[in-house]
Amino acid sequence: MMDTRTTTPLTRTAATSRRSSRTRTAAIAVAATAAAGALLWFLFAPDPVTVELSKVTEGPLQVTINNQGQVRLHDKYIVAAPVAAELERIEWHDGDPVKRGDMIAMLRPLPMDARQRQEAVARLDAARALAREAELRAERAMTDMQFAASERARIERLVSNNFMSPQAAEKALATEKTSRAEWDAAKSRQQAAIADIKAAEAALLASDSAAGGRKQQLQLRSPVDGYVLKVHERSVRTVNAGAPLVTLGDPARYEIVVDVLSTDAVKIKPGNIMLLDGWGGGKVLRAKVRVVEPVAFTKVSALGVEEQRVNVIADPVDPLGPLGDGYRIEARVVIWSEDKATKVAGSSLFRVADAWHVFAVEDGRAREREVRVGQRNQDEAQILSGLTTGASVVRYPNNQLSDGARIIASSH
Repeated sequence: MMDTRTTTPLTRTAATSRRSSRTRTAAIAVAATAAAGALLWFLFAPDPVTVELSKVTEGPLQVTINNQGQVRLHDKYIVAAPVAAELERIEWHDGDPVKRGDMIAMLRPLPMDARQRQEAVARLDAARALAREAELRAERAMTDMQFAASERARIERLVSNNFMSPQAAEKALATEKTSRAEWDAAKSRQQAAIADIKAAEAALLASDSAAGGRKQQLQLRSPVDGYVLKVHERSVRTVNAGAPLVTLGDPARYEIVVDVLSTDAVKIKPGNIMLLDGWGGGKVLRAKVRVVEPVAFTKVSALGVEEQRVNVIADPVDPLGPLGDGYRIEARVVIWSEDKATKVAGSSLFRVADAWHVFAVEDGRAREREVRVGQRNQDEAQILSGLTTGASVVRYPNNQLSDGARIIASSH
């Protein structure tokens, strides 16, 4: 006899109800587990690290070598006694303006013995040799100036025909101005050398007259237009031959002298721009490096360390205004510059082995990236690859940061 079971609608409804109940239970369990996990994460997850952020930007970047320097006169002239003589009181004072030919000092030469006369004749011969050298230097400076002028005219024609850039014309014009200034300085030195010859000849003549019993005065006159820098001997007294009496300065030309470490000096080339600030005015003045001296000297730093330093000499491009001989300035020699460099704050970089890394910001997290760095200065660094303009990076990364760490920007 066969047992036949029949499933009624009530039985199917109960089964469906049980399945739905199990599904709801599972969903509730999953939701509860997720909520518990979220709560645990909220309670025990590390707090976001507060960091300072900066942007990767594009703009001008300069690499400079900085140090204190001073303004000094390019040419100084010392009026000295050509022979032993009695000096009359000098009425000039430091800072007084003088004109070429003004009487600086009055001497009454003393009689010479044979040895003193030989020395005076030797000084005259030396003065004539220096005058000849000054004449040749003036001729060379004039030739250089004429060549620079013709070169400037040639480059200007090429620029007008779009064969060269306008910067080449500016450089040629600056070279011509420098050459003209060198020519003016050479002419001044030639005039001073001629004045030394006249003084030596007059000293011999006056001494011969004194030896013959005839009193004769010897007038020493200014070889250039300028002003008095220092009066060495003011009172009436007997002075020896060669004793300095008055130092004169030619205000037509100043120069800037800055001493730098020899390891930095090898990076500086003639023609580099030097920026001058910290001199008391609000404007940054420009100068151009003329020469890096080939000989270093030893200087003890503030920490007591001996350093090898080199003088860098520059000619002003902008007028120096109230600055004078011996005035202090802060100098920055530009050894590299770029108008449109991709750059980032130098404080955002850190070393990993031999590579530079940064923490870039992505979705509220710090992501460690390797970047390739070009030129650097004290504040910024050039980025060659690894970051794009507009990206945010972490400044001053600390040991709390790691790749993927949550971060929050500081409010200041």
